[in-house]
Amino acid sequence: MFAERGYDGATVRAIAERAGVDPAMVNHWFGGKEPLFVAALDLPADPAAIIGEALPGDPEHLAERVIARLLQVWDETGGAQLATLLQSIAGHEVAASLLREFIGRVLVGKVLSTVAPDRPELRASLAGSQMFGLAFVRYVLKVEPLASADHATIIAAVAPNLQRFLTGPLP
Repeated sequence: MFAERGYDGATVRAIAERAGVDPAMVNHWFGGKEPLFVAALDLPADPAAIIGEALPGDPEHLAERVIARLLQVWDETGGAQLATLLQSIAGHEVAASLLREFIGRVLVGKVLSTVAPDRPELRASLAGSQMFGLAFVRYVLKVEPLASADHATIIAAVAPNLQRFLTGPLP
């Protein structure tokens, strides 16, 4: 349903109808459309939830908290699910389109817009390029020394740039 109608067009009611169940069951088992979408993509964790967990606290250290939590989730799964997702997105326009729509609606609309001083869409794109680039190089290409670097080293190196994308001045 997500592939056919896109993230916005795929309603819980339509998904439940296709599956032959009551919409309340979809909400009961998945908690709504966003968690169902995350489950459909087979992500190791909900990106919106990770960023939502990182939001409380000093805004000037948001990037450090986001990177720390993402690295924790990615390393717990060995990066395998993430690597598969990144490879799938690179080769399938439908998957890429769905993830773009999800990032725009959920991450930008509900999360990033609460901390970004301006231009949340650009900031989300820049932050996404930083995080997906990190994930691709560390977990798919496995480029050393990044692939085996400890979390503290990665956070210290990447967080300042990500922080600027999230809350700092943009050109």
